[in-house]
Formats: sequence, C-alpha cells, structure tokens
Amino acid sequence: MSSESLASYKAQLKANRLGLWLFFASESFMFGGLLAARFYLWGNTRPDLDQLLGLIVTSILLLSSFFMNRAESAIAHDDRKTFLNSLLITAALGLLFLVGVVGFEWQGHLKPWDGVYGAVLFGMTGLHALHVFSGVIIILLIWNRGRKGGFSAERHWGVEACAIYWHFVDVVWVFFYPALYLLGLPVS
Repeated sequence: MSSESLASYKAQLKANRLGLWLFFASESFMFGGLLAARFYLWGNTRPDLDQLLGLIVTSILLLSSFFMNRAESAIAHDDRKTFLNSLLITAALGLLFLVGVVGFEWQGHLKPWDGVYGAVLFGMTGLHALHVFSGVIIILLIWNRGRKGGFSAERHWGVEACAIYWHFVDVVWVFFYPALYLLGLPVS
C-alpha cells in the first residue's frame, strides 16, 4: 500500500469512527429511553420471568462478544482461519440468543398486550432482538467478504465497525438483563 493511499485510508477511517460513535450516541438515547420507561412504569416490580432462561441468554451473548473480539484480533494479525471461524461462532451464538428470547421468552405467559409489563418487556426485548438480528446479518456479510480476502491487517475497518456494533448491542443487554430479570419484586 502506498504512503498516499495509507494516509487517505487513515483519514477516512477517522471520519468513519466519528460517524459510528455519533450513531451510538443516538442509539444510547433510544435504549436509555426504554430503560427509563421500564423504571417509570414498573417501579420496584417486574414480571415473573424465567430466571434461568435470562441467565442462559445473557451468558450466550457475553460469550459471543469474546468470539467477536477474537475475530477482530485475528484479522489484525492476518490470521484468516481464526477470523472466519470466530465470526461464524459469533453469528451462531447471536442466533442462539434470539432463539432464547424470541423462541422461548416470548412464548411465556406474558404477551405484548398485557398492560405495562407486556408492553415494556416486548418493547425492550423486541428492539434489542432486532439489533442482534441486524448484527448477525452484518457479521455474515463481513464473513463473506473476509472469505474472499476483503480484509487484511492493514485494512479492516468493516470488521472493526462490526465488532464495535456487536459489543454495543451486548452492553445494552448488560443493562437490560438486570432491569428485566433481576431488579424489583416479581408479580404474577
């Protein structure tokens, strides 16, 4: 890569990073608003949700962050095999999280129309699930481009952006999990 091309890439990278962090700032307000609604509407109560399921899906999502970090680190060191395998594991864990939330939690006793408990639970988990699903799609797109040699140790902004997005979505869940499953007295 020529020094002029590298300088241009670094300048674009700086602008890309700024844009991504501004996007996350707006997303933080949206997710923060959902958390505020949860505490305002539920107060010191919460629906009686499946605690084991909540712990399992949270563990799965946190484990997925490990593999996403491993993928990003691998491409930064030109380890293509670890990079591609770690992306696939991350995507699979993301899908497993979705199965847990959408396939099991949403099939529980609480429905979206069950007053403030249903509305808040489905609003929070639904918006988060949409972000996880989007993240899985992005991860698979990055994997496909990576398998074709589209990233290198010097040029991997797409991988970095994908990893930052995935970690952001995981951090949101770190706040949502206790708000939904742990804080407050359970009501039937």
